[in-house]
Amino acid sequence: MTIATFNVNSIRARKDLIIRWLTEKVDIDVLCFQEIKCEEKNFPFKDFNDIGYECEVYGQKAYNGVAICSKLGFENIQKGFNNEKFDQEKRFIRAKISGIDIMNVYAPHGDIEGPKHTYKLEFYKFLKDYIKNSFDLENDLFCVVGDMNIAREDIDVWEPEILRGTIGFMDDEREAFEDFLSIGLIDLYRKFHPESHGFTWWDYMSGAVWRDEGMRIDYILSSKQLSAKCESIDVDMWTRRRRKPTPSDHAPVVAKFNL
Repeated sequence: MTIATFNVNSIRARKDLIIRWLTEKVDIDVLCFQEIKCEEKNFPFKDFNDIGYECEVYGQKAYNGVAICSKLGFENIQKGFNNEKFDQEKRFIRAKISGIDIMNVYAPHGDIEGPKHTYKLEFYKFLKDYIKNSFDLENDLFCVVGDMNIAREDIDVWEPEILRGTIGFMDDEREAFEDFLSIGLIDLYRKFHPESHGFTWWDYMSGAVWRDEGMRIDYILSSKQLSAKCESIDVDMWTRRRRKPTPSDHAPVVAKFNL
């Protein structure tokens, strides 16, 4: 099974580029999209159906939104946490596909301080408890994928001394993320690439992608059992290093599993 996570920064704006990527460049079984920025009724279902994908969508108008598209069907699907506070914004969709539980997350961006910053920290605490209460952490096959909006360590940003204290690289955010991982989640990219930065996001301004001035904020995190079945994981730059059509500011992360 090949699983990809991709913050598309508007599925409708990126649709043609994504379809071309899927038909010309890669073979992906399960696609997890974040920041689709549309309601379910406006998602381009037909375009994905035409190339073999069934899609489940949890969206909202103009902001946020997540979707999972699968060539392997769905054993079950859950949209949202069923929690009033953390479902105000559409940030979580969960599916079981070929025996694997996949949780697709678009974590809050946050702020330097104030309510948005507090909400981001609370979101990670809630997500940690949700997973602890939902799975046997030692034995179940599951993964958490998506745009986490946090870079873990100095290697995960292009210039740590410049970025330290900015959104996505503040100490309390990173501590919250490490606490989340401490339940037994494996950062698969870092497992396979201990010395490669693996950036997944670059600012649109000033050609940052061409100068490799990015951050690693998109992840595939797995349970111990699923980690043992991962064969490879990489950042696919094909959709990002483009001028036309306009790319997302993120690149997809693609992992292959031998199940």
